[in-house]
Amino acid sequence: MYCKTTLIVIWLLLTPIGISAQKATNQLTQTIRGIVIDRNSSAPLSYVSIGLLDMPEIGATTDDNGIFVLKNVPLGRHNLQATSVGYEANIFKEILVTSAKEVYLEIPLIENTNELGEVVVIAQTNKNVPLNNMATTGARMLSVEEASRFAGGMDDPARLVSSFAGVVSSVSNNGISIHGNAPHLLQWKLEDVEIPNPNHFADISTLGGGILSSLSSNVLGNSDFFTGAFPAEYGNAVSGVFDMKLRNGNNQKRENTFQVGILGIDAASEGPISKKHNSSYIFNYRYSTTSLLNLGGNLDYQDLNFKVNFPTKKAGTFAVWGTGLIDKFSTDFEKNPDKWEFIDDNKDSRAKQYMLAAGVTHRYLFSNNALLKTTLATTYSSNDADEDVYDTKGNSTPFLNLKNQYTNLIFSTSFNRKFSSKHTSKTGFTFTRMHYNMDLAMAPYVGKPLETISQGDGNTNLISGYTSSSISVSDKVTLNLGVNGQLLTLNNHFTIEPRVGVKWQSSSKTSFALAYGLHSRMEKMDVFYVKTAGSNNKPVNKDLDFTKAHHIMLTYNYAISDNVNLRIEPYFQYLYDVPVIADSSFSVLNRNTFYVEDALVNKGKGRNYGVDITLERYLDKGLYYMVTGSIFDSKYKGGDGVWHNTKFNRNFAFNVLIGKEWTMGRNRQNTLGANLKFTIQGGERYSPVDVEATLNHPDKETQYNENKAYSQQFSPMFVTNATVSFRMNKKKVSHEFAVKSLNTTGFKEYYGHQYNIRSGEIEPYRQATSIPNISYKLEF
Repeated sequence: MYCKTTLIVIWLLLTPIGISAQKATNQLTQTIRGIVIDRNSSAPLSYVSIGLLDMPEIGATTDDNGIFVLKNVPLGRHNLQATSVGYEANIFKEILVTSAKEVYLEIPLIENTNELGEVVVIAQTNKNVPLNNMATTGARMLSVEEASRFAGGMDDPARLVSSFAGVVSSVSNNGISIHGNAPHLLQWKLEDVEIPNPNHFADISTLGGGILSSLSSNVLGNSDFFTGAFPAEYGNAVSGVFDMKLRNGNNQKRENTFQVGILGIDAASEGPISKKHNSSYIFNYRYSTTSLLNLGGNLDYQDLNFKVNFPTKKAGTFAVWGTGLIDKFSTDFEKNPDKWEFIDDNKDSRAKQYMLAAGVTHRYLFSNNALLKTTLATTYSSNDADEDVYDTKGNSTPFLNLKNQYTNLIFSTSFNRKFSSKHTSKTGFTFTRMHYNMDLAMAPYVGKPLETISQGDGNTNLISGYTSSSISVSDKVTLNLGVNGQLLTLNNHFTIEPRVGVKWQSSSKTSFALAYGLHSRMEKMDVFYVKTAGSNNKPVNKDLDFTKAHHIMLTYNYAISDNVNLRIEPYFQYLYDVPVIADSSFSVLNRNTFYVEDALVNKGKGRNYGVDITLERYLDKGLYYMVTGSIFDSKYKGGDGVWHNTKFNRNFAFNVLIGKEWTMGRNRQNTLGANLKFTIQGGERYSPVDVEATLNHPDKETQYNENKAYSQQFSPMFVTNATVSFRMNKKKVSHEFAVKSLNTTGFKEYYGHQYNIRSGEIEPYRQATSIPNISYKLEF
């Protein structure tokens, strides 16, 4: 009888009848607060009307500082609109309101260039609109809420962007390959400063990626992701830019988060330092114990993210921010040689990694619609790794020793001026002082002494500057013009890079955009200090020039409805002055390991072309979906003068994401969410194995036929990801239970060929990496 009664109660809770029956008179509410600013000048806007479209009785007007507060907002998702005379209205749809945390919004409004001052409503839910107003094509705004909701996101912004068109993903790492480019060609930026790879166990499985991001979604704000032809303010990048921001903490109310899951334990807090002065803090700390990722080894990591914000009445706003991580890794070495299967099973590896980026930022808003922003920052990264090789008698010899330390001191300043509703300009300058101390030694063969591969100790400078303008030629045509220049004082190589883009809003639903840019990127400092056997202990790559790339991208955007959008982007990228090995198929465009051991010359080339397509329904009435497709070709020319497929030329990638939310319980205050992602993309590229050379190698190290580099390809890759979550909202507290899974289908990725000791054969080594995460989150 008890069980039957329990089932009836559960059934009632999960049906509309049950929801109606459970309604209570005391409905839980929350506060939505925020600021409205001019998108081009960042100046706060007063007397802006703010209201909920689904609840017209709730509204407010911004004060002299652009601040607004909406109180007693019922829990759930709401649509908010901001309107002001002379500005285009802005709509934020499906804002999630929970019981534990206030919602804070920064709403940018665009001044209307139409002489009649008519109001044009633009839905902010169009995620194709980036935060950067100088972007023309190849840019998308990354929503932090999506990172926690999308299947496969795993609260990791790097994994979330793998759902975007033009990006090819892996399972074992979160390296971002854009249009067939290697992940290490992407630039990571935080608070307008280029930072080292911000991923745990960075550059181990792939250069430029890691296992998961150290940047917490509890601290990150909405950010921009660029896949090509980016604005003039972005230098030192040839494939893409991930421009991330840290949000300010709540300056009126203290809020806390505690989360525990298989991937680690998080503790976050934010709140006011002084309510009177509107100062605030926010931080997130995460810790993981060993072997939580179940990847065959011991993985320990921890990270910290924080930001402290100090507004003043006359001196502008000061912010202190930072992010850091500590990683420790060791293999599960099997000392019994009878259990060894592959030749590399006799290696015992250990590594420690540290990364830090921190800075002080000052923003000063002038009365003439001008903004001066200055940042003084430092970044630090270090790697300490050792690898020993054991023989069948248990004797060990060192095989690798790595000690690298990189410290950058960065001064960056920019001046943004809005001259009128039709003209905004931005000019900036960055000086980066790079200190390095590196020493990499490897044994040429097992049992041989270590030999120096790369060694250097000193400092150099990267100096860059830019200027750009956004001009409204008419109420339908916008022109973006700019130029970027940079100089590396190590060898006095420099570049001058023009950027231009034009956008035509042909109708209220349709727009066209075309952009061109020249882009460049310097190599990692260790490459400049490679020493070879015949170099008399002198660096052989110290005179390397920048890798350069021409970008051309066209964007066609069609709003099928208020909630459904189609975007088509054909593109072409031509790379030149690419470092390669003379008379070899090697090119840094395929670089996947953390070291280079040969002399390089700037004689390589590359070309990438294709089309990216995105069909997206934004979250509306609990349902969203996104279908992305990319068809592309990526080729390179090495020092041998022959065109080859790049390592990352998978030729196609398709993603289907779909999710649904249901409200239930008393007053519909609880939410059940289910999300799925399906990915099918071309298989991994690899070079044919040179069997004879491998068998004759003293260590049986796999040798590849480099004359046919990356000419072979595995069958297409099919991966599914899933996320199920349930949020319970109580008074001032919310509980969320989630189950998130990567690679539910168990697809096996390729890690290279290895010599099998038992069979005497050279076999492809493939392994299925499935990452589950069961978590509980408490917000209070």
